[in-house]
Amino acid sequence: MKDSVAEEHLYLAFSHQYRDSIFPLHTSISLFLLSYCDCKLFKVFLVPTGEDVGDQCVTKNLAGDLEVHLISRCQLPVVVQSCSLPAVVVKDDKFCRAGLSVVLRHIIQKTFEADPSKKDVLELLGFKKTCLKACAEVSQWTRLCEISIPLAVERFLTASPEHCQAIPPDILLLERKLGEPVRVHNDDKIRRQKLQQQKAGAKAAVPVLGKEATEESKPGEAHEHPPSSLELSVAFSKLLAQEAPDAINREAPHIRRTKTSDLPLLDHVFAEGLYFTVADLVLLPCIHQFLVSSKKQGKNLVNLPLISSWYRRVQEVPGVKKAAGKCNMELLQLPELMSAPEEQLQDSSSVPDELEEDNEDSHFLGGPRPTMTKLMENGIEAKFSPHPCPSWTLDWTSLPSAVSPGEGKMSRDRALRKQQQLNNLVAAVTKLAKPGDVIVDFCSGGGHVGIVLAHMMPSCQVVLIENKELSLIRAKDRSDELGLNNIWFIQANLDYFNGTFNIGVALHACGVATDMVIEHCLRARAAFVISPCCYGFIQNTVKFKYPRSHQFKEILSYKEHMILCRFADQTAVQLPPERRLIGKQCMGLVDLDRAWAAEEHKYSVQVISMEPESCSPKNNMFVGIPA
Repeated sequence: MKDSVAEEHLYLAFSHQYRDSIFPLHTSISLFLLSYCDCKLFKVFLVPTGEDVGDQCVTKNLAGDLEVHLISRCQLPVVVQSCSLPAVVVKDDKFCRAGLSVVLRHIIQKTFEADPSKKDVLELLGFKKTCLKACAEVSQWTRLCEISIPLAVERFLTASPEHCQAIPPDILLLERKLGEPVRVHNDDKIRRQKLQQQKAGAKAAVPVLGKEATEESKPGEAHEHPPSSLELSVAFSKLLAQEAPDAINREAPHIRRTKTSDLPLLDHVFAEGLYFTVADLVLLPCIHQFLVSSKKQGKNLVNLPLISSWYRRVQEVPGVKKAAGKCNMELLQLPELMSAPEEQLQDSSSVPDELEEDNEDSHFLGGPRPTMTKLMENGIEAKFSPHPCPSWTLDWTSLPSAVSPGEGKMSRDRALRKQQQLNNLVAAVTKLAKPGDVIVDFCSGGGHVGIVLAHMMPSCQVVLIENKELSLIRAKDRSDELGLNNIWFIQANLDYFNGTFNIGVALHACGVATDMVIEHCLRARAAFVISPCCYGFIQNTVKFKYPRSHQFKEILSYKEHMILCRFADQTAVQLPPERRLIGKQCMGLVDLDRAWAAEEHKYSVQVISMEPESCSPKNNMFVGIPA
């Protein structure tokens, strides 16, 4: 096992303790993962949300051998005070990781780094280590696991009996997702094996579930819930690092010739598909509490056969029962449930529209001219304000090399264009900022904007927020080289930042991220300087609907607005000039809609073209100032 290099502090919110869980459920989930990973690398602090919390009632029934400390919100490190919990920070450092998914993924990575023999822990991150990596603001699955299910269960548990008769819509949505066909890497091969198995009428080999799973059984006895399908065999073989039997690996010639469209679909074994991941560990404490409460209320779980099967199956994973025991979770032994007749099932239409994925056709046909003409007939055209200081530039030759974007690992040509982009944003921020201001660089990437601002404005505090860990680590390395002491780093999705600030900046915030940054600035009544990007990725989400402004909503449908967004991405230098001009006009219209939406919140907003326009195909820039 490797020696730890720095003590990390894990901060968890504490509101109350109910049965065998600590609330909010994000805290129970974090403690459960620590127990499952047998991880003692973090010094754990509970942060009471109320004032009358004694040490003993908090620490009495926590995870077995885990030492937990109490700390008040005002005692938190400054960088953590700006974040929603859970959060992790290296002691006396300015680099914070916040939000459930980010923190859980970090715990998994640190556990594996400390003990590389724990490959099963690393496998929790899934294929290409992407499980719950997509931010909840744009990923429906991450949002369901990280936010919706925990909140739905907490509301269910605190509701009065007459208000908790129905199954929460988010639980129904999970049930439905567990019934959807599974798509995994290399699923063609597994589906062919399933077809061969079906044709042979054979059952999949039952893998031995390892030491923990057999401890409660006598030798020779069958396990209580033996896996019987190919999917179960594949899933548990991977969990136990076993090879699938040779008979399953060989395919008959007629199986190999079968069209992919004729192959049987794969069924869910675990939450994300065939393999056990951190998503299962997030959901287990939540679903456990829901099932315990439902059982006490005498509810019939016939509507949730898939969740019930999943709950039983997760208990068979080596390490889960042990972790549950440490956390004082008394897992239920549920009977197998058959799906009820359709007329008895709770209508899936009870799942609200906002929980559904947008089913409108995203493959739009035709060009943008009819939509642009429709706007022109209503007096709306793309318009750009004059650049306030088109020739302003930083003296890059006099700046330390670590300030230059070239230090962010990019080519010379790209670094030059990045310098030109930074000239535009820094010029705008310089005109707005005053000593003592807090400036937040949203979607900061490698810190190109934030590091320049922190170096040029030592009297201001600069916060970098980025979801990608490696980019933010690279930014911190550059900051350390410069010796900057007015800069903080937060790895988090935007929704987990709740600090106060004066100016928000973002260079090439992708798709909906631009609107998320604008929303944060409006909420804080902060000025903003934002350059949008990736218009083609704009789409309706749980939080954002398009068009944004009242003027555009009265004229354009969602589909018509999406046509503008798709063609706003047609500005690459290799495209014909006429096509790029239409792309620029579409960019202007999409951003005009955003500007007008911000003005509805009493802001003055200008849409400006960066100088020179050749610095980027996405060369629009907002400057917004609260009235």
